Amino acid sequence: MAAADELAFHEFEEASSLLAETPDAATTSGRGQLAPQGHVAVEVDSGGIYGSEEAEESDKTALLQEEKQQPGFWTFSYYQSFFDVDTSQVLDRIRGSLLPRPGHNFVRHHLRNRPDLYGPFWICATLAFVLAITGNLTLVLAQRRDPSIHYSPQFHKVTVAGVTIYCYVWLVPLALWGFLRWRKGVRERMGPYTFLETVCIYGYSLFVFIPTVVLWLIPVPWLQWLFGVMALVLSAASLVFTLWPVVREDTRLVAAVLLSTVVLLHALLAVGCKFYFFQPLPLEHLAPPAQATSLPANLLLPPTSRPKVT
Repeated sequence: MAAADELAFHEFEEASSLLAETPDAATTSGRGQLAPQGHVAVEVDSGGIYGSEEAEESDKTALLQEEKQQPGFWTFSYYQSFFDVDTSQVLDRIRGSLLPRPGHNFVRHHLRNRPDLYGPFWICATLAFVLAITGNLTLVLAQRRDPSIHYSPQFHKVTVAGVTIYCYVWLVPLALWGFLRWRKGVRERMGPYTFLETVCIYGYSLFVFIPTVVLWLIPVPWLQWLFGVMALVLSAASLVFTLWPVVREDTRLVAAVLLSTVVLLHALLAVGCKFYFFQPLPLEHLAPPAQATSLPANLLLPPTSRPKVT
């Protein structure tokens, strides 16, 4: 009780001294706190302290919920974000790969730090099936022109096309990304793309071969090669223009060798698909069969001499 009385008297003494200093001030009732007129009275009690602590705790909880931990690469949720694209984004990236031009970076203008696996996955799948189907259709059309050609469905071409395309789109970017990472340590100014960005570059660059493979059904060899060269030039130009901002900081020799290797591997893929899935027919099917000439009836053959038997 003594401590409480001393505390109450102390508050009354402070209030009296404050009124003596400002006699025109008005008092407000709120647990013995005074506020001069014209000023804002702030009341802080135990409930206010607890309320501020609860607000801070709720803010921390919200921040923790927003900063979710990244799932492991072995989980489905990790790869789900790479397929989170809409149709307009995929079409924009396809147009960017079909219309390469100097100074137009595919990664900076189309990917925008958001690489996806949806486009490359379906482009590779479509190209593999189109290669296998058109390769079989080539033999079917050749059989209709020449019944002597024997045709049997070649389902193994689907497997060969799928393995070839997917290995190319994953292994070549992996080797290129590893080489650029190694050169980054040698040349500190180089900033290589991420592995998924490199896969995106290669995946979208193969889209131009899908309509080209369909046009290879035209049974005109020089026209097939013309379409193939045009598709190869567009696809290789997309790769070179995209990789040039990364490799130009390196030495001229390394940049030239690297870009030449990229173009050479791209050309080997196109030429290999052309010869394997659209292999030319054997010569006996291309040349017309020789017709047997009949001799006239009035033509007498010279008598043949028979050996004498002794």
